[in-house]
Amino acid sequence: MLRQFLRKGDEMVSIFSTTDLARLIQGYRFYAKTEGKSDETITIVANSVGYLENFLRSEGLPTNVTQIGSREIRAFILYLQQKRCFRGHPLNKTQERGLSGHTINCYLRSIRAFWSWLVSEEIIEANPLARLKIPKAPKKVIRTFSDVQLEQLLSVIDTCTAEGYRDQAIILTLLDTALRVSELVNIRLDDLWLEEGLIKVMGKGGKERFVPIGKSIQRILWRYINKYRAEPATPNCDFLFLTTHGRPMTKDRIDKKMSRYGEKAGIKGVRCSPHTLRHTAAVRFLRNGGDVFSLQRMLGHSTLEMTRHYCELADVDVKRAHATASPVDNLTLKHGWSKMRIVNEAARHRGSVMSSRPRNLDCPQSDYQGMPKIVKRARRAPGPQGTSTRKVSPSVV
Repeated sequence: MLRQFLRKGDEMVSIFSTTDLARLIQGYRFYAKTEGKSDETITIVANSVGYLENFLRSEGLPTNVTQIGSREIRAFILYLQQKRCFRGHPLNKTQERGLSGHTINCYLRSIRAFWSWLVSEEIIEANPLARLKIPKAPKKVIRTFSDVQLEQLLSVIDTCTAEGYRDQAIILTLLDTALRVSELVNIRLDDLWLEEGLIKVMGKGGKERFVPIGKSIQRILWRYINKYRAEPATPNCDFLFLTTHGRPMTKDRIDKKMSRYGEKAGIKGVRCSPHTLRHTAAVRFLRNGGDVFSLQRMLGHSTLEMTRHYCELADVDVKRAHATASPVDNLTLKHGWSKMRIVNEAARHRGSVMSSRPRNLDCPQSDYQGMPKIVKRARRAPGPQGTSTRKVSPSVV
């Protein structure tokens, strides 16, 4: 259907003949679908604009897009910053904590995308969010699983059962490939190339890529398919991971199972979720010597900017890496100054200089103490026949 219409009396009225938010959301869904946007992206944008519409109606503000300006958007931002989690939710109780900065940022970016679409369709002339500064999401260090936590998580899974072996295969596959859980549940048998050690994955935006798997995962998946995979409920169901009833596993089902296993294992201090496995896989890949460009291809990121965040997560290993790759420690100096001689000379002069340091120096005491250690040692370097080359004020001489 090229155009959607609503009946009003005897005339057909296009959804674009009005500038009310409720009707325009329908139009956005239709256009975004034809542009190839994913269902998840469309839902996020439509829901975010719906939240804005509900807020405007509750406050008696206009819902006509031609009358909505930066003032109304700022009021909505303030409302989000003061809102408590799950307030007004039909199923969940209101919590004391407010919405996270990431949630607010996601709402506003989605609304900005919707208004950009309105401008592109010439429904409005200017985007009120174009000059509005959206609050940045806070940058937090994402916690990943430790070796002990991974061992605890896997130890509570009963791999003697078909369900337990499947769950273990899912967790280890996510850990080995750093896949999104939405990508994992859509893997079909034809996408799995066990002999070559590859999985064909359909990522965000319809971008297809090949992700390598290790030999351990090859063996685990082969055993799962040939011994533990349930009989499909329908003949055309060829998804890799199935429930015990033969239906495809879903993202929510895996989320709940991970959370349940985490509680059973007593894992604290880190969110037990499939996405945490993705973070853990990315950081471990870098720590084990993988390069950032290969990681970018594995994760399905379009730019290195997104992958750079995982490099920051791996920064905890910088001290350990510097201990073995220190430029000065590995420097070969002329005149026979070896690494051990540098260390020994530094230790010897530390005691002798401190005991014989004159009271008056060329520079103020505070300035001298603030100098880098290398500069201090240079000024205290031994002169000929063991005499000190330091400058001493005339009063001391």
